[in-house]
Amino acid sequence: MLNRREFLRNSTLATTALWMPRFLKSLSPQGALPNQGKILILLQLSGGNDGLNTVIPFRNDIYYRERDSLAIPRAEALALDDQAGLHPALAGMKGLFDDGSLAILNRVGYPNPDRSHFRSMDIWHSASPSDVYWNSGWIGRYLDAQCKGACPPTAALEIDETLSMALKGEKVKGLALQDVKRLYDTTKSPYFQDYLQNHPTYAEDAPVAYLYKTMSETLNSAEYLHAHAQKRDFASVYPDTPLGKDFKTIANLILSDVNTAVYYVSHGSFDTHVNQDGQQKRLFTVLDEAIKAFSVDMQTNGRWKDVLILSFSEFGRRVAQNASGGTDHGAANNLFLMGGGLKKQGMLNAMPDLLELNDGDVPFEVDFRQIYATVLQKWLGADADAVLGSRFELLDFV
Repeated sequence: MLNRREFLRNSTLATTALWMPRFLKSLSPQGALPNQGKILILLQLSGGNDGLNTVIPFRNDIYYRERDSLAIPRAEALALDDQAGLHPALAGMKGLFDDGSLAILNRVGYPNPDRSHFRSMDIWHSASPSDVYWNSGWIGRYLDAQCKGACPPTAALEIDETLSMALKGEKVKGLALQDVKRLYDTTKSPYFQDYLQNHPTYAEDAPVAYLYKTMSETLNSAEYLHAHAQKRDFASVYPDTPLGKDFKTIANLILSDVNTAVYYVSHGSFDTHVNQDGQQKRLFTVLDEAIKAFSVDMQTNGRWKDVLILSFSEFGRRVAQNASGGTDHGAANNLFLMGGGLKKQGMLNAMPDLLELNDGDVPFEVDFRQIYATVLQKWLGADADAVLGSRFELLDFV
C-alpha cells in the first residue's frame, strides 16, 4: 500500500496538494485516454482558405475564366493526377501525397452554410447543425465521454494563448499553452503559491470552488508537462516561425510520451479578400515547412503511423475572383488528412464540378461531421454517435 510519504514524493504537485481543498486532491494529470496510443492533431486554417487555389483544377477552363489573374498557371501546379495539382508552395505536402501519407477530401461542408467567420467556426468547433447553437465542442464532449468527467486537462492541448470551443466539454476541458516552460514558470510565481496556501476551505459545490479546481488542474498540468517534456535532439530542423515552433512543441510532447491524445493548432489568416496570391503563398510556405519538418521527425522516430493530422477551414471561397485580386467567403472546401496510418490515400473523391454551383459557390458533398465521426470511432476509439449527438456515415480513410 502506498504510504503518505511515497504519495507526496510521487505526486506531480506535492507541495501544492497540501493546501488544496480535499475534493481537489484527486485531480491528477496521470490518467490516460483509451486511445491505444493514437494521436490526433487538428490544424485550423483560420479565415477561410481558398480551396480552389489549394487543390487546383488545372484542366478546368471555367477555373481559368473565373480567375483571369488569380488562377495558378497549369505549369506551376504540382500535379497530383491528370486533373488536379497542389499549390506550388506545398512541395513538402506533395511529397507526403506521393508516399501515401496524405489524403484529400473535396467538397466538404454542411447543409445551409453560414458565411460568417465566427458562426461557421462555431459550427465546426461544436459540430452542431447550422441553425442550432451549442456551448460545448466536439473534442470536449469526447473527453467527457471517454473520461467520465475525470480526464486531466493534458488529454487535449491547444498550442495557443486561449482555448477554442472545440476543446471545451461540459465537464472536462483541454488546456491552452504556448510553451511548456513558460506555463511552468508562470505557475511558480508567488501569486499562485500564496493564493493556494492561504485560501479558505470551500464546499465542493460552491461556485468559487470551480476557480480553485481550474487553478489546481492548471498547476498540476504544468508540473506534469514540465517533468515529462524533456529537451531532446530533433531529427529535423524546424523553421523559426510561429507554426514551426508550435509543431516542434507538439513533436517534443509526443516523443516524451505524455498522456495527450489531441493537439490543436491554428494558422492564418486566410481571409484573402485582397491580394490573395501573395498572402496565400506566404502562409502555405510556412505551413509546408512546418509539416515537412514534423513528418520527418515522426517518421525518423517511428511515430508517424500513430499520428493523424486533420486540416480544416471554416469555409472555402467563391469560385470567381473579386475586383481586389482576392476571393470572398464561399461554402464547401477541401480538407487534408496526413499521417502514416491512412488506409486510403490520395484523392478520395472527385473535384468540384464548376458547372454545378450554388449561387457561385461549391456545394458540399461530404458533411464534415462524417469525418469527425470517422476519426472518433476508428482512430480514437470513441462512441461517435454519443459525442456528436447523431449518427453520421463513416468513411474509410482510417
